Amino acid sequence: MGRPTETLIRLTAVKIIVILSAAFVVASATTNATVTVASQALPGCDEWCGDVRIPYPFGMREGCYLNNETFLLQCLSPAGSPNSLMPVLGPNIITNISIITGEIKLLNRVAQACHPPDTATDVFPDMVVGIPNYTISHTKNKFVVIGCDTFAIVSGNVVDGQSFQSGCLALCDNIGTVKDGACSGSGCCQLDLPSGLDSMVFEVASLTNHTNVSSFNPCGYAFVTERDSFDFSSKYIRNFPEKIVPVVLDWAISNDTCVTAKNKTNCVCGKNSTKVDLLDDPSRYRCQCLDGFEGNPYLPDGCQDIDECKDDNLNDCRFECVNTIGSYTCNCPEDFKGDGKRQGDGCTRNSKSFVQIIVGVTVGFTVLVIGSAWLYLGYKKWKFLKLKEKFFEKNGGLMLQQHLSQWQASTDHMVRIFTKEDLDKATNKYDDSAVVGKGGFGTVYKGVLDDGSVVAIKKSKLVDQSQTDQFINEVIVLSQINHRNVVKLLGCCLETEVPLLVYEFISNGTLYEYVHDKTNDRNSLSWEARLRIAAETAGVISYLHSSASTPIIHRDIKTTNILLDHNYTAKVSDFGASKLVPMDQTQLSTMVQGTLGYLDPEYLLTSELTEKSDVYSFGIVLLELITGKKAVSFEGPEAERNLAMYVMCAMKENRLEEVVEKGMATKANIEQIKEAAKLATTCLRIKGEERPSMKEVATDLEGLRGLNEANEKLESKGETMVGIWVQSDGALESTSKQFSASGSTNIVDDSMKVHILPLIHNGR
Repeated sequence: MGRPTETLIRLTAVKIIVILSAAFVVASATTNATVTVASQALPGCDEWCGDVRIPYPFGMREGCYLNNETFLLQCLSPAGSPNSLMPVLGPNIITNISIITGEIKLLNRVAQACHPPDTATDVFPDMVVGIPNYTISHTKNKFVVIGCDTFAIVSGNVVDGQSFQSGCLALCDNIGTVKDGACSGSGCCQLDLPSGLDSMVFEVASLTNHTNVSSFNPCGYAFVTERDSFDFSSKYIRNFPEKIVPVVLDWAISNDTCVTAKNKTNCVCGKNSTKVDLLDDPSRYRCQCLDGFEGNPYLPDGCQDIDECKDDNLNDCRFECVNTIGSYTCNCPEDFKGDGKRQGDGCTRNSKSFVQIIVGVTVGFTVLVIGSAWLYLGYKKWKFLKLKEKFFEKNGGLMLQQHLSQWQASTDHMVRIFTKEDLDKATNKYDDSAVVGKGGFGTVYKGVLDDGSVVAIKKSKLVDQSQTDQFINEVIVLSQINHRNVVKLLGCCLETEVPLLVYEFISNGTLYEYVHDKTNDRNSLSWEARLRIAAETAGVISYLHSSASTPIIHRDIKTTNILLDHNYTAKVSDFGASKLVPMDQTQLSTMVQGTLGYLDPEYLLTSELTEKSDVYSFGIVLLELITGKKAVSFEGPEAERNLAMYVMCAMKENRLEEVVEKGMATKANIEQIKEAAKLATTCLRIKGEERPSMKEVATDLEGLRGLNEANEKLESKGETMVGIWVQSDGALESTSKQFSASGSTNIVDDSMKVHILPLIHNGR
């Protein structure tokens, strides 16, 4: 243990006699009234010093305490009271020793500083607290400073070798501002102590020698005291009446005592006890009696069996209690059986008739439970079937069946109606591992049908019940679309609260992942592949607008809704927001819905949905393919957040090549990319009537692809064809020249020309 300063140690030694004399009255008032039958001391040793019991390992003479002077006490008579005895440890009087909690309570001096100094007698402005091999309890004690111009500096040592330093300041202008019971700085200050503190030194002083408060606070006080024994009062500002206060110290047995012990696992712990290591100091331990035993665990036979049967509060027996070593048992009277406990089975009559009654009741109850369960399960199954029928009718199942019966003979492929059980089995009851995508309209699951075919099952979040007829019509129409670039609708399930749609499964992911997700292992698409995908997508949208039996506006064209199969062929998907357009209507008024960045600005203003809304969305997709940037991004500079504005600004400033995706443009394809960008900007015109139709867009893209394929054929022969673009009467024409590797020039005949499609709108 660290040692305090020598000056304070000498001061403490001088104070011993003073403390002994002053403490007698207080110690007499704290008599330990606990009475235990078994002796707490070693045989032949004194167990009492005055009114204080001295349990082993403590003792007052050789052979009566544990072989360590830590536990040696003196039994002395305070000055002026020769017939009274008090145990003393070091300079302190002991008032109580607990072997249960491992604590001793002693009396310690209050540090006091007065101004002028002769205001009070017997004043000690500094103080030492601590005894070797003991620690000051941080849970039972606190450090207190009282005064209106008073502070105290505290320092000490912790068992792990660290030092502790702190301070406490108490101020006030007058007693009226001080509240009883409050000790937070106004007239009273208190500190919590650290764990493992084995000694501490503190000194109390005044900031201004009580200059402004001497009339009502001539002295300041500082002391360590037991928490429960001190309650602050404003009266203490004028005079704190106590000169000594109780302090609680923790004690334990050092593991060094185990070195000479025969049983090193228990060391000094006696029979029927156990060793408990201290959590904050594993080098020390305490002894504790086992459950069912009481007494002094430090004595060889100190832990004695508790006779629980003598106290009804210690046993749970209803009739007869039988004490056993460390426990007890309960017995039932004759002809009764059970555990005999009030909180257990109790005692029941052991008769044949009673058994028969119990058996009969049990059998009857079992039959009742089984019958009830059977009826309940039957009712649940019936209710489940009725619920499926209700959903089937609500979701338009009868209407769909009627259409199927009418069209069955006139079509090769018809939508299939799946049962709820089919799709539950296919998706393992919609397990999270089957999720392949989530969107604004629902979740898509991968499933395997009984025939082994892999499908994608779309589970919508909600459905407008007023649109049931239209939903069924859309299912029928979409199932009739047989286009290589459309994800095929295989069928639906109408037995659930929200209808489920079943599509063919596309395995290679979305176009978005190939264009924007730079973290995956997929190779970036070449310009040729991107142009082909754009042409395929434009072609299928054109087909939906004009070639399908009932025109369809997709309404949500974006890169995440364009899938790629194993051959990287584009497949347009997610018709959850699509609308069927009657043949005699060119526009529909709808609630605005779609994806930010792809929404037609004219649609946003008017809520009128037209085929040109899909044209606008496709223009954004085409720009994504050219630039590799997202439709809307908040990560980069503000000028690049809106892709459409960013690209059109770049084209206006003749710096399109700067926004083309890095590494994609070459001398051979840059003009082709520029033409594609021009086409995209025409799709993004504010007024829908000024935009080209999807058929015109698809035709232009196929023309660009044709030019690219012709160049590839000529390059394989060492020749290059350059198209010279001329605008004449609203159309683009091309005159092609062929350059051989030798440098000669040949004019290509008509059969070798690449015919560029007519200009649909000015500016392209």
